[in-house]
Amino acid sequence: MRIEDGFQPTPFSEENAYFGDPVLPSLLKRTLPGSVFQEVEPDLARVGSEVVTSLRALSNSGKVFPPTLLQYDQWGRRIDKLQTSEGWRELKAVAQREGLPGIFYERKYNEHSRTYGFAKMALMVGDTNEIFCPMSMTDGSARVIELIGSPEMKRDIFPRLISRDPSYAFTSGQWMTERPGGSDVSLTETTAHSAGKSSLYGPQYSLNGVKWFSSATDSEISVALARTGSQKEGSRGLSLFFVPLRLPLLRSPSDPIPSPTSNNVLVHRLKNKIGTHILPTAELTLDSAEAYLIGSVGQGVKNISPVLNITRLWSATASVGNLRKCLAIATSYAKVRSIQSGTLLLRDAPIHVEQLASVNLVYRALAHLTFGVVGLLGKVECGNATPDEQRRLRMLTPVAKAYAAEKACTGMEEAMAAMGGAGYMEENGFGRSIRDALVEKIWEGTIVVLALDLTRSAQDPVYLKSFISWTASVMDSCPASLRQEFSPAFSILKEAIEEVIPSYKKPMNPLVPRPALMLIGAIASSIYLLEHAIWSYNNSEPTKDLDVEVFKRWIFEGGVEGAIQAVQRAKVNTEERVKLNSALVFGPNAKPKL
Repeated sequence: MRIEDGFQPTPFSEENAYFGDPVLPSLLKRTLPGSVFQEVEPDLARVGSEVVTSLRALSNSGKVFPPTLLQYDQWGRRIDKLQTSEGWRELKAVAQREGLPGIFYERKYNEHSRTYGFAKMALMVGDTNEIFCPMSMTDGSARVIELIGSPEMKRDIFPRLISRDPSYAFTSGQWMTERPGGSDVSLTETTAHSAGKSSLYGPQYSLNGVKWFSSATDSEISVALARTGSQKEGSRGLSLFFVPLRLPLLRSPSDPIPSPTSNNVLVHRLKNKIGTHILPTAELTLDSAEAYLIGSVGQGVKNISPVLNITRLWSATASVGNLRKCLAIATSYAKVRSIQSGTLLLRDAPIHVEQLASVNLVYRALAHLTFGVVGLLGKVECGNATPDEQRRLRMLTPVAKAYAAEKACTGMEEAMAAMGGAGYMEENGFGRSIRDALVEKIWEGTIVVLALDLTRSAQDPVYLKSFISWTASVMDSCPASLRQEFSPAFSILKEAIEEVIPSYKKPMNPLVPRPALMLIGAIASSIYLLEHAIWSYNNSEPTKDLDVEVFKRWIFEGGVEGAIQAVQRAKVNTEERVKLNSALVFGPNAKPKL
């Protein structure tokens, strides 16, 4: 038999990524003013069409391949020539033309610009080969310069960071991670010595050290932490700097491109990563690189915090967006794949649809959580947030990033498995999405690092009270006609909230921070789903019964009770559990330090 003979599998086709999405149209209808929604929805529909056509074709094309590094020319001269693929550069241009990150600073829709822009990103991210990594850092750097940059930085650099014109726009990296500490910047070795003069952009310094992860090595500029104080001062001895990768930074189009080593930024090697293959991630040496102080000396960690907060929400949205893509593929496949001698489509097999429904439920919860926090960011940036909303943003930013990364990866694997062998084929896009999404568990803080960050705010009674008050206000807004139906779910939700309060009392149990973060993630996602269900019910939306069901299912099937039990388990026989953990991992003779 020839391959052309016999049974021929039916290829699946995806519908418009926006209109086919089970969350975004109704979520945006609820969270955006009517006039804004009517204006942006056609643009999102256009993007939704391009995602499954031209954008996916570009992302999967031969134009896209990993970067290469040539450190020396034939004469033995150090040149550090970084060559990225044509596809990478085109994808970067696509993002810039779409207004990412420009939308956020044009602020055409005031606080809602964040929601609009992140909706675009959520649709695109699964088919952009992690181009939003440098875009997220560009966004964060733009915010830093907007807040505390010198007038000259605001005049010359800020407009380029937010430009929609790829020929004019800059991208930015952020250099924090070093060999001694990873996410612990208190061990930063890179030093900054004053040049004793001021440049156009502020006090000039010379930076010397090694930056262990640079994920935007092809950018024009970077923001970087470096030590202006002593090593003993830890993070209090760090300051924030603006670093041009090449000098001169600004030049006319007719001028030759400066050498990659013109500012003494040397590329040691490109990282060999599990995923994000076309993203040029490198180890850098700063060998007396020229840099300019941003903000005050010794305030580096505080001054770079907008970059961290913004990139963490880009990361959460990347997790959500990659899950969206995988779910859309698996759902499309179920509409054409037949079983039982060709008599039944997968879409009509209850056991199969149950599996897809569980992934769909996770996607809905993560999308509502992430966009709820994105909405808070928009309010804070535009000066429209209440003090309670500001505190909630501080608490929920690490939660959204960690919770989405943890839950989305499992959901993507389930979506892939729902297609059987077809799902394991590289052509479908699952492989790249899963590999690329795994970095979200690590980049900008692992779940443990984020749990410890959450602890710093949650141990402040004022912050925790703001969070608890918000949950109560949403539950109190439930109409009487729904209260009886929601009563069992509310009982579990209240139990979860009551478990949070004592969990953050000082001194905190050393095993509690991670499960406590997951518990807060379960609570916050539940509350955002409840908020949506109440809105849908009150406005008699066509999906009101489904939205009510989603909230109840998430409480009973989404792991809320499991999250409660994980926190409770961490509190029991802690000292003995720590000892047994060490014995399990390192052998029975291990002696842990409590």
